[in-house]
Formats: sequence, C-alpha cells, structure tokens
Amino acid sequence: MKLWSHYHVAQSVDEALRLLAQYEGNARVLAGGTDLLLDIQQGNHPPQEAMVDITRIKELTTIAVDGDQLTLGAGVTHTEIVKHSTIQIRATALTESCGVVGGPQVRNVATIGGNVAHALPAADGTLSLVALRATAEVASPEGREWFEIGDLFLGAGQSRVHPTQQLITCFRFKLAGPGEASAFKRIMRPQGVALPVLGCAVWIKLDAAKERFVDASICVGPVSPTPIRASEVESALVGQIANDVNIAQAAQIARESLHPRTSKYRATAEYRVEMIELLVRESLMVAVERAKG
Repeated sequence: MKLWSHYHVAQSVDEALRLLAQYEGNARVLAGGTDLLLDIQQGNHPPQEAMVDITRIKELTTIAVDGDQLTLGAGVTHTEIVKHSTIQIRATALTESCGVVGGPQVRNVATIGGNVAHALPAADGTLSLVALRATAEVASPEGREWFEIGDLFLGAGQSRVHPTQQLITCFRFKLAGPGEASAFKRIMRPQGVALPVLGCAVWIKLDAAKERFVDASICVGPVSPTPIRASEVESALVGQIANDVNIAQAAQIARESLHPRTSKYRATAEYRVEMIELLVRESLMVAVERAKG
C-alpha cells in the first residue's frame, strides 16, 4: 500500500502550516508516526497525498526551564522526557507515564505532541499533563492560541486540533516546588503491546508544615471518552491531613464517582472500578511521600 505521494521536511512551524494548506486537507503532520502510520495501514485513515515531517523544527524539539515553568516542545520524544533530570525530579508523573509507553523503539520516536493529538483517553503522557494542569499552544494559519489541555479533547480519538490545518507546538506547566509532588501508576494488559487497563496521574501540594493537602489534581483514564480530572476526589482531599486514612477515603470516593465501562480489549467495568481505588490510593501515597521529602 502506498501511504503517501509527496514527503516534505518542514524547517519551521510557518512552513509546515503552508505545506498543509497547499494540499487542502490531503496532507498530515508526521513526527514519530507510531499512531498515524498504523492507522493508515489498517484502513482507519485513507492514504495521504502528502506527509509534512516536523521533526527538524527546532522549537518543537526543545525542553526549556524558566524558573518554575517548563516548556515542552510537542516534538520531544518520550525517551527524551524520561531522561530529562528536571522532569524526573519536578514533574515525576510525566517521567513515569512516558516511561511505560510502548517499548524502547517506540519511545525513541513517539512524541508527546502525538500522544495528545491522537486524543485517546488512555494515553499515558496525556493523563500526566492533565494532572499537571498543562496548557498547550496550537498553531494555525490565523496565528497561535493557548488552551487548557483538557479543552483539546472532544471525544475518543477526536481532537480540537484540526489534523490537516493545525499543529500543537508546545506544552507549558508549573514544576513542583517545596511540598509539591506528582506520581503515576498504571495497570496494563500485555497483548502484543502493553495495553493500559487504567492509568492514574496525581499532583499534590501540602501546606508549609507538610501535614495537610492544600491542592490536588487527579486524572484517571480511560473512564470517559476524554481525559478528565477526578474533581470530587480532589475536593475531598483539600484541607485534610495527608495520612493513610484520608487517602483511603479519597480512593473510595474515586471508586464511587468514576464509572469506567467494560472493554473487551482492557477489562470488565467491575474489575476496573476495583483498580481505580487501588491506583488512586497508591499514587497519592507515593506523591505524599515525595512531597514530604
């Protein structure tokens, strides 16, 4: 099967957008290609007239730290994220989630922007970016615009980012400071590739005495068509002492408020409900331990 007729290597975001516009909906952005090429080969997408390779665009492959802010280029690979020392220490959930995507060969080419653009509610890196309250910059012919990351998802596999007209350029989020930490846990089902049954990313902030929860973000997936925050669990934690009893109560709230469906490829709804409680509890316990230092 011929997957494309023309192949372009863009040197800038503007050039990539011009090339996409030139083909009037018959060109796609290509970075790692670990999802897109399989989709075309399997008939989920028609062959394209052109591919626009964005791997040579420097701004898309840069990780920049500015004080407590980290800017992560959409073309940064999972391997690069896992190896980055600042992310390891101050955005640990992202390191842990990117470290379980596929195998080493996949992580060496698959990009964090592709993980988000594919808009799957089980995407590991996406879950951590949601928990870290990341924002995303999207470039289009009209200019660039920042979005809360959760606003990019319209449904399972449906993204606000138009695949033939726009591209994600970067993500930005606050790095953990004193009394703050994050963690990621996943249960997977080996099935040719490691298929996530459930993943859970958490970020927490403790008070100055490192005794009580001041703030929390929790993202569990897939439990709905889009990656979502577990807002009821977050609210229940704020103001509570960061101990095993209150963490267990929060995990019970997660069990009662999140409603995954049965999936023939992942697990039954009953099993996944049990695992939600386990993952939330374990992720919070690890994050608290890290935040207490």
